[in-house]
Amino acid sequence: MIPSTIGFLDQDFEIEEQPSKTYKMDLDGNSVRGFCDKLEAMKQTIFRILNTERYQYIIYSWDYGIETMDLYGEPVSWVCPELERRIKEALLMDSRITDVTDFKHDTSIKGIIHTSFTVHTIYGNLQAEREVRV
Repeated sequence: MIPSTIGFLDQDFEIEEQPSKTYKMDLDGNSVRGFCDKLEAMKQTIFRILNTERYQYIIYSWDYGIETMDLYGEPVSWVCPELERRIKEALLMDSRITDVTDFKHDTSIKGIIHTSFTVHTIYGNLQAEREVRV
C-alpha cells in the first residue's frame, strides 16, 4: 500500500527554534573542548561564516560562507561597500542574526582592508571584524 499524504498539510504544526548549544572551539589552542551556548555560540558561528569561502566546499550549502576571492585586485572604493553587502548577506542567512551595522573600514595598510562591524543577534550584540587582501 502506498502511504497517503492527504490531509497531512491541513494539520496545525508547531515550529520550535532549536537551541544554539554547540561544541566550543578553542581558536588559540586549535582544539574543540566542552560546549557553549547563546552569545558565545554566535561568536563561533560568525567566525565560521566569515572564514568559509562560499561555493568552495561541497559539504556546505551554497548559502553558507562569504565570497572574497574575486575582490583581489579591485579598487578599494568599490571593495568597501561591496564587502559590507557581502558580510551582511552572509550573516543574515542565520535566523538568529537580526542585523549587521556600524561598518568601519581601515585601509591604512596597503593592500589590506580591515572591516569592523556590529552584529545584532537575538542574544545580544557582538563586535566582529574581517580582513580582506585587495
